[in-house]
Amino acid sequence: MMSTQKKNVRHSFFIRYKATLIAAIASGLYPVLFYYTNNFSLINSWKHLGFFICFFLLAPIITFIGADMLFKRPSLQKWNKHIVPFLNVFAFLLFIQLCIYAKLQVWFTLGIILISLLFARFLYRLLSKLVVIQFLLAIISLFWLFPIVKNQLMYSSTWMQQPDNIEAVVFKKRPNIYYIQPDGYVNFSEIDKGYYRLDDDDFKNYLLESKFTLYPGVRSNYTSTLVSNSATFAMKHHYYNNGFNFSEIANAREVIVSDNPVLRIFNNNNYKTHFLAEWGYILTNFPKMGYDVCNFDYKEMSFISEGFETEQDVMAPLETYIQEDPDRQKFFFIEIFKPGHVESKKHKTTGIVAEKELYISNLKMAHEKLKNVINLIQEKDPDALIMIMADHGGYVGFEYMLEIRKNTTDRDKLYSAFSTNLAIKWPEGMPLEFDPNFQTGVNVFRTLFSYLSEDTSYLEHLQDDGSYTIINEGAPKGIYKVIDSNGNITFKKQ
Repeated sequence: MMSTQKKNVRHSFFIRYKATLIAAIASGLYPVLFYYTNNFSLINSWKHLGFFICFFLLAPIITFIGADMLFKRPSLQKWNKHIVPFLNVFAFLLFIQLCIYAKLQVWFTLGIILISLLFARFLYRLLSKLVVIQFLLAIISLFWLFPIVKNQLMYSSTWMQQPDNIEAVVFKKRPNIYYIQPDGYVNFSEIDKGYYRLDDDDFKNYLLESKFTLYPGVRSNYTSTLVSNSATFAMKHHYYNNGFNFSEIANAREVIVSDNPVLRIFNNNNYKTHFLAEWGYILTNFPKMGYDVCNFDYKEMSFISEGFETEQDVMAPLETYIQEDPDRQKFFFIEIFKPGHVESKKHKTTGIVAEKELYISNLKMAHEKLKNVINLIQEKDPDALIMIMADHGGYVGFEYMLEIRKNTTDRDKLYSAFSTNLAIKWPEGMPLEFDPNFQTGVNVFRTLFSYLSEDTSYLEHLQDDGSYTIINEGAPKGIYKVIDSNGNITFKKQ
């Protein structure tokens, strides 16, 4: 009998608040699907899924029903017909704001409150029609989200399999290794010509005086940080395997941070691994940490973020970890997000000239940051192997970064996008018996491991040194090789 009464109560409650429940779900369903569609690789974790279900769906349900119950009281009942329309519009627009800007903006939020009040006061009878529109938007967004989820479910890591037994390599030379990655720093062989025409001799001379060997003509294989680093740490081409967009491929963050051949090789040789970054861009979807040490704590990172909220210091943790475990070899991957590149999107660009000026300003900041890191390493660890290699070029000469998607044979533009600085301080000077032929990032670690193991057989399986990009304007959409292994401009569909 009691069970039947409880069922009747639940049924009665559902009937009473059915319209409120539907309005609550409608307010958050399209925004959450929209956010997943446009930011899937930033948030493709179970933690994020739980958060977004709670934030975009459960929170509105509780709030809407709670407010509806409250405004059924006699003293507030005259406003009851307005409260759910207000909450629906307010929540819907607030969520959209968060999805677009990843933060709340004061004037935007005040405008949302005003619109919500006006709708609740004068158009509240149209709520049912608005809810239908919101559900239609959600259904449409599912058609965009489904292929992205399908790509993720079909993802395979087999592309990282090596053509030989390099993962079993044993180092005979065992220096501490520091890989410093300045974002968007073009090679010295390019920075004084083309669209740059900059005098970078001061930093170049600093590196030479610090006994670095400079490698001219080196390029990235891909056009952005995640896509480039995925190939570098896998020592293999992915050719935008299951790519989501220009700057993302499936599981890129997991490849870089969680598990890759380079990390496994260092682990197999009993190196302690460290990932130090100024920003959490590579960590936004909370990938499993494959490094022994990281200067970011996931508990302090936001669920709605592009990874550029709080800048972290790399100097303090670097100094600490250099001196820890003195009897164990160490590998450091240190990300410096300067000098960077021109603005990514067309609607945000300030134009070719202004973007170049900003790059010049950021380049000066990069010099200071790099010198600080290098000086610290040389002081605390004078026998280290220090490698400076950028992830891609600075795109100076482009109005915006996504212009690389347009078909072009402009040599200087392509090298502006792909040229990367590479300089290495070898522990005992440039090894005369070992003459590395560095051309692109995909082969750098394989070449480095050949040097450390004193086994040149690993160089028999170098990858193609081509540079690739997505093209969607001026040619049939697809992946194209735009610079070949010899550094010549080409245009060949993959």
